[in-house]
Amino acid sequence: MIRVLVADDEPLITAGIRTVLESAPDILVVAEVGDGGAAVEKALAHRVDVVLLDINMPGADGLDALAELRRHALDTRAVVLTAFGQEANVLRALQDGAAGFLLKNCTPDELIRAVRAAHAGEAYLSPAVTRLVLGMVDPPLAGRRLEARQRLSELNARESEVVALVGEGLSNAEIGRRLHMSETSIKTYVSRILAKLGCANRVQAALLVRDARAA
Repeated sequence: MIRVLVADDEPLITAGIRTVLESAPDILVVAEVGDGGAAVEKALAHRVDVVLLDINMPGADGLDALAELRRHALDTRAVVLTAFGQEANVLRALQDGAAGFLLKNCTPDELIRAVRAAHAGEAYLSPAVTRLVLGMVDPPLAGRRLEARQRLSELNARESEVVALVGEGLSNAEIGRRLHMSETSIKTYVSRILAKLGCANRVQAALLVRDARAA
């Protein structure tokens, strides 16, 4: 069972998220909070697997809470929720280790997929957010390109194959089919790669691959 905490200061939205998530047989909402500080406290107390974090909350906001979760609850994955007009938060959230980023008008299926992906150690970006990220990331400067290539050179041949496909945005299952390996093996490889590269999530690794490939 995937244990989820919902952090949003709008009770109606929180109730709707709970209803959607608990329609899935493998997800349980164990707590709801309305500010970032309480989100960190409850996440630690309830040992949750995934936290859904609203960006704008009173007191400590979702991004502050995300940074605290990265420091104190390393096994807890965070999926950030936000509304249109707040897209500038996407890169900061991903750089701070968010496992996913969803717009609040996402579909119920997207919400459930994001929670499951985060729990599985994968990053989830909705198609709308993916387009935003690609449009917001500037081409790397020569120094950044060189640094990315140096970091990736620390990987062995198989790890390099796997991370290249992560850079294409493929899931563990898709990478496994491409390389004729089990999904479990790919998950192990991805975890090892993220540790070697010092990346908090798959999106950071994908951006590193993108920087290294830049002409």
